[in-house]
Amino acid sequence: MDVDLSTDLAALLPLVAPLISGHSDLAIGTRLARASRVVRGAKREVISRGYNLLLRGALAARFSDAQCGFKAIRADVAARLLPLVRDTGWFFDTELLVLAQRAGLRIHEVPVDWVDDPDSRVDVLATALADLRGIGRLGRALVTGALPLRQLREQVGRAPLAVPPARVPAGLPRQLARFALVGAASTVAYLLLYVSARGVLGAQPANLLSLLITAVANTAANRRLTFGITGRWHAGRHHLQGMVAFGLGLALTSGSLALLHAVVVAPAQVVELVVLVAANLAATVLRFVLLRYAMHHRRGG
Repeated sequence: MDVDLSTDLAALLPLVAPLISGHSDLAIGTRLARASRVVRGAKREVISRGYNLLLRGALAARFSDAQCGFKAIRADVAARLLPLVRDTGWFFDTELLVLAQRAGLRIHEVPVDWVDDPDSRVDVLATALADLRGIGRLGRALVTGALPLRQLREQVGRAPLAVPPARVPAGLPRQLARFALVGAASTVAYLLLYVSARGVLGAQPANLLSLLITAVANTAANRRLTFGITGRWHAGRHHLQGMVAFGLGLALTSGSLALLHAVVVAPAQVVELVVLVAANLAATVLRFVLLRYAMHHRRGG
């Protein structure tokens, strides 16, 4: 820690506790957390924040405050990392933290109360230049592979958590197959209704009427055939969810028709049908997601 005790020592126990418990490998105080309370001039505030932003961009640092003078490290971790740290000046702790992060170690951050020492003897310009040189040197070492990071990860790094194998939800393949059959039948019914009403009502009204009729029938069929739900259990909620899907389908199909007619003055009926089928396919995917969300909880949901 800094000898001038700029950091309130009330943060000492929270700093070392994660190391003693084995939860973390290093711990640092941070003046940049929302919970931190800091008293310092605008110049130092801008420099500190700019420096840490530079570290994030140049070295992909994930810790928030590299140079707060309040840090702790486990002895076994220090024995591995310190021989690799080349800097003996103000860049020392930044280099140590970057190596720890790249080695897969856990860095714990503690918000601190920090009051700037007005009698500080630090040469800000000289320190900034030295830090920039350190960033360049460390960046080159990381890019060229000059640092034994792989060995470090094997020796002291925390292994990544095992990812459980992806599992297909129970009943999903059967539901998809039945939903596809219901969807195909609904699409055929929709197209027949649209062709019948197109000459009398026009494109948009015919689309609205055809989609509304097939949407109600589609929801009822999917309740019974796809999701195995009979009776009146949550029927109102399911049909309401079907109306939401209907609204999305209407937006997709009407929007596709409007776009088609904006591009082509008098499109052929075959072209209209192709556009509507494509829009209905997109709406079908949304319908399955919405209906499965509404119905997958069965009677105990």
